[in-house]
Amino acid sequence: MFDGNFKTSFMVDFSIAECFGMDAIKDTFNRAFNEWKNNYEYLTELVIVLNWKIWEWYEKNEEVARLYNDLWEKADGYACDTLEGEQAEYFFNMTD
Repeated sequence: MFDGNFKTSFMVDFSIAECFGMDAIKDTFNRAFNEWKNNYEYLTELVIVLNWKIWEWYEKNEEVARLYNDLWEKADGYACDTLEGEQAEYFFNMTD
C-alpha cells in the first residue's frame, strides 16, 4: 500500500498545470507518461497521483475530474496490460 511518500514530482507538476488549464494538464500527462511508462515504480506513482486528482476535483470541477479520470484510465490500463511478475505485484500492492 502506498505510504504517501512520493519519489516523483507528479503531484506538484499536475497542481502547477491546473493553473494553466486543461491543455496544460494533458501536456503534463503526455510528457510524464511518455518519459516514465517503462519505469514501473514511476508508472505506479503516476496512476496513484491521477487517482488522487480525480478525487480532489470531482466535487469542484466535473470537467477537470473527468479529464483526470480519462488520463487515469490510460495509465492504469497500460500498467495492467504490460506489467508482469514482481512489477505487476508491486503495482497492485501499491494501488490496492
